Amino acid sequence: MAIKALDLFQAFKDGKLPKDEGYIVSSFFSNRSKYSIYEVVAYSGVKSIYATAEGITFQTDGNKLFILVEPSSYSKKYEEPYLRDKGHVVPQRFSELEIFKSSNQTKVMVSKDPIITYSSFTVLNPTGSNFSLVFYKLPDVIETLSNFFTQSLNKEAGVPKSDARKATVKIIESVQNFGIW
Repeated sequence: MAIKALDLFQAFKDGKLPKDEGYIVSSFFSNRSKYSIYEVVAYSGVKSIYATAEGITFQTDGNKLFILVEPSSYSKKYEEPYLRDKGHVVPQRFSELEIFKSSNQTKVMVSKDPIITYSSFTVLNPTGSNFSLVFYKLPDVIETLSNFFTQSLNKEAGVPKSDARKATVKIIESVQNFGIW
């Protein structure tokens, strides 16, 4: 059975990062609540990959998508996501996000369109319970990403399973709009 995904930093260390094309999913979880940020980057045609003090840098263009999970108890829900403090910020406005409200009042916000990163991007070193995974561009990668997001939104971010499935549909639609391939 082919490997579908690996921890990004372990794959780098072991020389198993795909240079031709792949997806990177990074998570950023709050220590005090279920507030969560996911970042999806699709890339292809890597010129070089190298470690820095901050993380791993890929010398290539990429398409980036943000998923923000905001629990109902979040006190600054009125603030635009790009204006929030360090642990809660994504570089987008409400108008640039598709917003789903789950049955437990948790909001899942998904980038309507990917953000293109030109020439290079860096995946930050994970801290605490955060992680970064690389998903190999295999024929079933969309199904693998779909299963991953449904499970992670439910278990890590506290989104009810049926609502996590609905939000995952939008995430996958946005991923399929990546113009990188």
